[in-house]
Amino acid sequence: MLKKRLFNFLKFLLFLGLGLGILYLVYQQQSAAFQEECALKGISPENCSLIGKVANDFREANYFWILMVLLAFLVSNVSRAIRWNMLIRPMGYAPRLVNSFLATILGYFANLGLPRMGEIVRGATLAQYEKIPVEKVMGTIVVDRIFDVISILLVTGLAFLLEYAKILAFVQENVALGEKLGNTSNLLLWIGGLGLAALLLFWLLRRQIAKTKAYKKIADIARGFLQGIQTVRKLRRPWLFLVHSINIWFMYFLMTYLCFFAFEPTAGLSMVAGLVVFVFGGWGIVIPSPGGMGTYHFLAQTALSIYGVSGDDGFSWANIAFFSIQLGCNVLVGILALIFLPVINRNYEPAEATPVPEGQAVA
Repeated sequence: MLKKRLFNFLKFLLFLGLGLGILYLVYQQQSAAFQEECALKGISPENCSLIGKVANDFREANYFWILMVLLAFLVSNVSRAIRWNMLIRPMGYAPRLVNSFLATILGYFANLGLPRMGEIVRGATLAQYEKIPVEKVMGTIVVDRIFDVISILLVTGLAFLLEYAKILAFVQENVALGEKLGNTSNLLLWIGGLGLAALLLFWLLRRQIAKTKAYKKIADIARGFLQGIQTVRKLRRPWLFLVHSINIWFMYFLMTYLCFFAFEPTAGLSMVAGLVVFVFGGWGIVIPSPGGMGTYHFLAQTALSIYGVSGDDGFSWANIAFFSIQLGCNVLVGILALIFLPVINRNYEPAEATPVPEGQAVA
């Protein structure tokens, strides 16, 4: 037990150090660029502080839109709680929506301490208050996350489909990809050629590869994805599951887009720009650092630069969005969930599980 706690603590330090390190590098890069800009304008270095600019931008932010971001966060998690209950009911349990909602919020709060810890906290919390075996709850969370993976891949594909030319032009300008691989058609030929070579190599070595632990693990993950998709087919109203899945990710997108209006340099950006920044920032949060610290800043700022937002303004917006979501949504609402869960469940006794006949659709 002591070893496990020590291991988790060391993991926390590692991820925290990773996030802070990336955030520091982003800050140093933008601070140097900001100093150069001040020098061109004849402003002395002591009157040119990036931290001072960020603090001032926070003070001047429109907090009405920050409150709208918080509202979108709450709506998304109501849908997530409903969707989660839909996955639990086929096992014969009927958890209260308020418990599923608050357990979900508590999971986000826990993720700030240690990436991915939130899934364990979320499942254990609901299992405790609803008297459901924790292994059954964790199984539904796996299915829930499978659909999140599918969703983020679809949203990423949509963003690149809508802004392919703009994103490619940005990459060519900043990475000199065009000089290395030639024009777009050559790039596609390179990708296609490498893909065919990989498939050919896999086919030739398929028997040896099938015996490796890595292949077996990937195969297990693939089977889990298929089983998760088939679980939804057994629901009485799978279309409702789909509606809530769309709403979850639409609200996530709105959290980014509405935050544009809170900061003057980003207030005029389009919804498509919001989608691209959301996708870049979303992958920054997926990378395991506390809440996406550092990685979110870097990728969100990079996406904003595609639309002409300067590095220092992009850094300010990334901080406004990051800390509004993490402090306003995850910390504040997470603490409220921690307080209210035991209060609302003080005299609550969940109903006993009702066996569901095999093959019968539920929820």
